[in-house]
Amino acid sequence: MVTGYWQPSEPRLSLLEKLRMLNWGFVMLIVMIGAIGVALLYSAGGLSWEPWASRQLIRFIAGMGVMLVLAMIDVRFWLKVAYLGYAVGLVMLVAVEIMGQVGMGAQRWIDLGVIVIQPSELMKIALVLALARYFHTRTTEEIHRPVVLIPPILMVLLPVALVLLQPNLGTAMLLLLGSAALFFAAGVRLWKFVVVSLAGLAMLPIGWQFLHDYQKQRVLTFLNPGSDPLGAGYNILQSQIALGSGGMFGKGFGLGTQSQLMFLPEKHTDFIFVVLAEEMGMAGAMLLLALYAMVLAYGFVIALSARNQFGRLVAVGLTFAFFLYLFVNVAMVTGLIPVVGIPLPLVSYGGTAMLTLLIGCGILLSVSVHRDTRIPRRIHD
Repeated sequence: MVTGYWQPSEPRLSLLEKLRMLNWGFVMLIVMIGAIGVALLYSAGGLSWEPWASRQLIRFIAGMGVMLVLAMIDVRFWLKVAYLGYAVGLVMLVAVEIMGQVGMGAQRWIDLGVIVIQPSELMKIALVLALARYFHTRTTEEIHRPVVLIPPILMVLLPVALVLLQPNLGTAMLLLLGSAALFFAAGVRLWKFVVVSLAGLAMLPIGWQFLHDYQKQRVLTFLNPGSDPLGAGYNILQSQIALGSGGMFGKGFGLGTQSQLMFLPEKHTDFIFVVLAEEMGMAGAMLLLALYAMVLAYGFVIALSARNQFGRLVAVGLTFAFFLYLFVNVAMVTGLIPVVGIPLPLVSYGGTAMLTLLIGCGILLSVSVHRDTRIPRRIHD
């Protein structure tokens, strides 16, 4: 049995070799999506770099630098620090409850002086790494035993509970769904998901009683947005008006009436996809969705090409997390699900969400660069 993370007989890749092996197609897709985001924020700001576009551009350039640096780091390093990162994430979530900043009725942020961060976003990455490491060290036969699933289930439920206390139901659901995808990829049998899903449905009436009033209102508004068109239903109704008015090719860049005349709420964050659809029409919206689809395809190809279980699971977890950001935001602004406040990946204005996504992309690229690296399934520190 091989001990440790590093196999002495395996040659180390030089920096030049890593740069040659970097998935530049994936990098270009990220740049294109980020550029679209900056352009939309420029339009949403009244064809001005202030107050959003200039800051978003600076954050994106810095984040791209972080992404490329992380891509050069050996994938075994991420395995080594997986549990530590998870522990740091938990400590930060607890710190939110003690000293977190309150904004828009929720306590979700920590002010570090230089930067204000949202630990629940960073936990999405930390949880993927921790679960991937756990399942990497388990055989398929072991994963089929229910007792073996108790530790990873607790690893998921603990941060979910802390996020729910903030309260942040949307992010808590993303953590649950993202973790479920990783459990499935690790080999957990389908019937267990069916049992858990049925139990969850049975618990819905009880869970409804624990929702905050504004969360209940979001669900009721989703079911009947016209019941309060100037109040709770205003956001989604204006979003649907803007989506419909864009037509096939839109009204033109910077000429969207719903966004430019301030009818559309949160146009720079949650509803920025609607700005694109109104100004560039269905054609522009489909172009962006096509770019996202290619990013997801790259992610799953990276997962399939990895020769170690840890890398495969990390790639699946990070790619699915990216998909959840995309799906929930687009479904939310089109009225398919209740409004939950999830940003459009790499396009919506925001610091922590963008940094989290670019960190995830950097680790995904690290898996790609080091796809031929072999990591023993039994590891002893």
